[in-house]
Amino acid sequence: MGELFETLSENPLAVAIVLCEVGFWVVLAGGLVARYLLRLRRTSAVLLVSTPLLDLALLVITVVDLRGGGEASAVHGLGAAYLGFSVAFGHSLIRWADQRFAHRFAGGPPPVKPPKRGPARLAHEWREWGKCVLACAIACAVMALLSFVVGTPERTEALWQPPGGWMPRLGIVTAIWFVAGPLWTLLSSGTRDYERDRA
Repeated sequence: MGELFETLSENPLAVAIVLCEVGFWVVLAGGLVARYLLRLRRTSAVLLVSTPLLDLALLVITVVDLRGGGEASAVHGLGAAYLGFSVAFGHSLIRWADQRFAHRFAGGPPPVKPPKRGPARLAHEWREWGKCVLACAIACAVMALLSFVVGTPERTEALWQPPGGWMPRLGIVTAIWFVAGPLWTLLSSGTRDYERDRA
């Protein structure tokens, strides 16, 4: 725990990432409370729509940090990855929280659960993997932007240089997600169909 606080104290960007993540959930909770408990739909809409501003703030902080002469590090790559996944999965997270909050506090229907098997499950896995691809593409675009802003490749090697750079890491994440998601679901569905036909 002490090492974590030391890392945060030495790296303002790491603090910004933590604050953006905490801020997302605080703004989301505030928006849902305003909608379902306080009946302030306009205030709720403003709060929920403003969540992308946190991502924009993090991007600005990252650019300013590098423009000030800083050298890209693993934290900058983490910030870009956070931005990508926040943009790609943010709407899904809001919908997930909204369904559960409405069911718990406003008598809404039970939350929709992902299908467990069959073509619907496979389609679900493809959609989730597509979001992963989008998230990684956004993160790589952000890192490319940071490299362009810095203008010195040597200062941004932590972002793109294999094997430890963040771009190769995101490629690995995409491949693992594909194998554990759509491919595994497709193969397991084929195995079940084969066993059912034999029976």
